[in-house]
Amino acid sequence: MNVRKVPRLVGLASALAVATAQAGANRPNVVWFLVDDLGWADLSCYGSSFYETPNVDHLAASGVRFTQAYTPSPVCSPTRASLLTGRHPVRVGITDWIPGMKAPREARFETVEDRSSLALEETTIAELLRPHGYQTWYVGKWHLGGEGFDPTQQGFEVNVAGCHLGHPPSYFSPYRLPTLPDGPNGEYLEHRLVAEASRLLEHRDPTRPFFLYYASYNVHTPIHAAPGRVEHFRAKASQWPASPPAIPERRFQSRPRQDHPEYASMVAAIDDALGALLERLERMGLATNTIVIFTSDNGGLCTSAQVGPTCNLPLRSGKGWLYEGGIRVPLILRVPGLPGGRVCDTPVWSPDLMPTVIELCGLPLRPDLHADGVSLVPLLRGDLIPPRTFYWHYPHYHGAGWTPGAAIRQGPWKLIEFYEEDRVELYDLDADPGEQHNVASAHPERVEELRRRLREWQSELHAQMPRPSPARKATAQ
Repeated sequence: MNVRKVPRLVGLASALAVATAQAGANRPNVVWFLVDDLGWADLSCYGSSFYETPNVDHLAASGVRFTQAYTPSPVCSPTRASLLTGRHPVRVGITDWIPGMKAPREARFETVEDRSSLALEETTIAELLRPHGYQTWYVGKWHLGGEGFDPTQQGFEVNVAGCHLGHPPSYFSPYRLPTLPDGPNGEYLEHRLVAEASRLLEHRDPTRPFFLYYASYNVHTPIHAAPGRVEHFRAKASQWPASPPAIPERRFQSRPRQDHPEYASMVAAIDDALGALLERLERMGLATNTIVIFTSDNGGLCTSAQVGPTCNLPLRSGKGWLYEGGIRVPLILRVPGLPGGRVCDTPVWSPDLMPTVIELCGLPLRPDLHADGVSLVPLLRGDLIPPRTFYWHYPHYHGAGWTPGAAIRQGPWKLIEFYEEDRVELYDLDADPGEQHNVASAHPERVEELRRRLREWQSELHAQMPRPSPARKATAQ
């Protein structure tokens, strides 16, 4: 009996593989381009006059550019987990960058501990696409766990440079990345990654669609100027008038304008990499059947003890904060067959991208999995989606000056809680997108309603709340 079953099962498996490949051949390819720490205002098409991004601008002109796209966290690892799963960082148990910052000695609260890797039980978009014939490739920064929890354990067939590190020790070879062999001495990392991605495209199986997740390490610190680009921006900066004073943000400061030549060169390297990939798609005849997504994992780093390398104005503050500068990011989608050159002002966020890709690839939506995201396909077609409430939970301390807190946005109203100070702020984003006028005292009923909704959401998701620090209590006694 066993002897007779084996050939039959093999035959069924082979037939299924053939059918899957045939069905997959008609599905679109996907290039998902994720930038690390790129600010909302760091692109020419989003208003930058110092940085230069002609390739991203071209993508925006042929796709849909979102003006109110959010990440569910102001730091990288939580957003990266959310992008891959369509679930809020609270659900996946990663609410801080890995391994996170320990609470300062004088802090009011203890460190909130969460996961140090994306659980293997989570279902990623690669694990949904791969059974339908997709070639799944990961290139670049992972930062969701090391060995045993890397991209190849989460549905990706290929992993180039993805590891536990949140930034490279060096942007020049030797990189000292455990999953990327060093190149020629002095090779720039972005150039290497786009070359690796191009090789994957060149050697792909043409009978199967591909899913390329390109996660650049740029523009995260350390700020290492891209070769061949920085001289132009140094000359440009030298022609600018003296910089205005730094912007106070609690006991820290935010950069008042975009004028950092080395950072600008790293943005240019990102633009070059995207341009190289788009040009290769065109040359290979793949552009007309390839979805392209371009976005960032959190806002730009502008706030620190000595100011950060970029400026997010007109948005307030940046990476590490729940002000708009920390969570509002660029988002551009180009979909073959759908009209481009449009701007969408509807608020959306990172968890929406997983169900969007699933639907665009002709697969059924899985709201049981992507619990916190909805498909943006109606918006891409020019239609509407129902209004939603957005929640942020960041109960951690961050080196940019943030202390534990949370936020909620409903319609134009955004409330931020600061647990360390027992204080709330309320902003009308329609009238005040820069969050300069706290109107909490003028709208006590709205404050109470939004706080209630936020607490109910935290309770429903079993969010970890910060606990008072025994060390501070002992000091007070």
